[in-house]
Amino acid sequence: MVVELSQRFFFEAAHTLRRKVETESSLRIHGHTYHAEVTLRGEPDPASGMLLDLAVFRAALAGVREKLDHRFLDEVEGIGPATLENLCHYLWRQLAPQLPQLARVTVERQASGDKCTLSAC
Repeated sequence: MVVELSQRFFFEAAHTLRRKVETESSLRIHGHTYHAEVTLRGEPDPASGMLLDLAVFRAALAGVREKLDHRFLDEVEGIGPATLENLCHYLWRQLAPQLPQLARVTVERQASGDKCTLSAC
């Protein structure tokens, strides 16, 4: 039996972005509330019934959240331009070594209705 286990967290961060449209507002430093959801997939341990102890899962997310929350994303090494796509890739690279069951990462800006999901093949 395969299960999926998800956890959500949010972070507040600022950035700039070079674009071909809405250039003036994007070039100014501005911020967003980002909501992230991380999903693991696999078979639960027969003895414990857990895919992963939620305390371990939450600790991994807390570590990556600390790198993003109340930060200027332009200065966070490894993100590149702070697009939703790049944030998904960044979270994946940060979490995959600790969470080998990683199946999906979603980053959303609820206020503007923007969302990106990165999934394992």
